[in-house]
Amino acid sequence: MEWISILILILSFLVLLLIGMPVAWSLGLSSFFTLIVTVAALPAATTIAQRMATGLDSFSLLAIPFFVLAGEIMNKGGIANRLIDFAKGLTGKLPGGLLYVNVIASMLFGAIAGSAAAAASALGSILGKRMDEEGYPKTLGVAVNVTASTTGLVIPPSNVLIIYSLASGGVSIAALFVAGYLPGLLLGLVLMLCAAFFIKKNNLPPGETIRFSFLVKSFWRALPSLFLLFLVIGGIVAGVFTATEASAIAVVYTLILSFLYRELKLSELPGILVRSSETTAVVLLLIGTSMSMSWVMSAEDIPQLISDFMLTLSDNKWVILLVINLILLFIGTFMDITPAVLIFTPIFLPVVTKVGVDPVHFGIIMVVNLCIGLCTPPVGSLLFVGVSIAKISLTQVLRPLLPFFLAMIVALVLLVIFPEITLALPRLFGLI
Repeated sequence: MEWISILILILSFLVLLLIGMPVAWSLGLSSFFTLIVTVAALPAATTIAQRMATGLDSFSLLAIPFFVLAGEIMNKGGIANRLIDFAKGLTGKLPGGLLYVNVIASMLFGAIAGSAAAAASALGSILGKRMDEEGYPKTLGVAVNVTASTTGLVIPPSNVLIIYSLASGGVSIAALFVAGYLPGLLLGLVLMLCAAFFIKKNNLPPGETIRFSFLVKSFWRALPSLFLLFLVIGGIVAGVFTATEASAIAVVYTLILSFLYRELKLSELPGILVRSSETTAVVLLLIGTSMSMSWVMSAEDIPQLISDFMLTLSDNKWVILLVINLILLFIGTFMDITPAVLIFTPIFLPVVTKVGVDPVHFGIIMVVNLCIGLCTPPVGSLLFVGVSIAKISLTQVLRPLLPFFLAMIVALVLLVIFPEITLALPRLFGLI
């Protein structure tokens, strides 16, 4: 019966996706179709609805709408320009400096806003114009912008890490947040090394001469924005407040900061609240339907069945991690990161823990892996954001994107092979 349930679940989900059904509805309906094999239709529908409601009944999930709202406020509040100026001060006269600026600013803005899409949109709009004026290949700028914006999903505060904590059954959010710093920096570093190759190949122009006074001034202007990272993460690690309380503090802080910068008008707040509500509604609907699918899989013993099957293939940790990473890389090409984390965490986490992989380590591996999918067709949401802002076709950017895609794979491999990159900081702070 379990294998029949697996076939119904997978096939119905794939068919619904192929006919154009939204992911959230595909998750809920495929769960319903699987459940009616053993339960009558009306109780099955009631159960799915109940599981969606109970799946959202979590105090930790309150952090998501607050961080989304904080990100929207930052996007309008002049923070992106200040971070770009600071990144520009750091790169100085380096040839092709705007590509480095894009990566560094994406790491800073994505970390503060907690949104890869916000980073790709804000920085792509601002830096795209500057790159065009200085003769940078447009497709190269898009490739850097799209891949660099994923760093904000690894460097905290990250909504995806909160979702992983929920799906894993209680892995510490504080540990996950602290664990994300070094992997996020590694991801940014490999992307900058890849950009350096293209800079030399295309003989890109050097940046402007940067005076030390400009660096100091840009740092001073960006400091209030950067302080949010220390406020949020420092407060969580020190035990002053929870991740949910930190998200509310982030909203208040960014709101005050944006008004002080005089780049946010009171009349713009209703629009910000509407956009935040729309984003939150989409995310929470995905979470609700994903939780209903997770419950159906648990009720049918599907995770245990898959776990036993994988362990019969091999009990070697490296073989298991290789297989799981290949599956996730494939999944990431057609499924968004939120439902992928919610669906596959309960399936794969018991497998990796049995072969000795730390849940925090696996969480970072999973997020980095699925971030790669955000940059690849056919579903890659960040890829579509990047090309729409630059007003170029998808096919034009695929060739320059490939080396950056491979660079992200290299970072993923390093994170898998060397767990201490992920676990060193959580251990240092006594979080694991």
